[in-house]
Amino acid sequence: MTTTDTLAVGATIAGLAMAFSPILQIRRMRRTRSSNDVSLLYLGLLCVGFVVWVAYGVAIPNWVLVGTNSASLAFMAFTILVALRYRRGSSRRAAAALAAEAEAKAPKERSAEQPDAHADRTGTVRLGDAPEDRGA
Repeated sequence: MTTTDTLAVGATIAGLAMAFSPILQIRRMRRTRSSNDVSLLYLGLLCVGFVVWVAYGVAIPNWVLVGTNSASLAFMAFTILVALRYRRGSSRRAAAALAAEAEAKAPKERSAEQPDAHADRTGTVRLGDAPEDRGA
């Protein structure tokens, strides 16, 4: 095996490892259920670069270059789809959380409107004027 062959095998392994690396980002997005810390512009630019490398590999008939960059393009496109899914989902979850928060506050406001047990008919509470203090 020549030095060129050894480098070709090493480059192929490195290219495939890089192609599978977005799986780590997908795993994080699934664990946190958010993609807010992911730059979609960055991922999109990487996809453009992979398309250029695939075209170059086809032009110079280098199928290793085509294969590794096609795999990278596929995984990056999948990463973008997962990120978009969690972006849409996070806005729905945020709206649901706001609605739940408003619902939780609503009963408290209603109970605050009800007169206190120690208040007279006007709603005024006087110290030492609780019903049990009046002999009621």
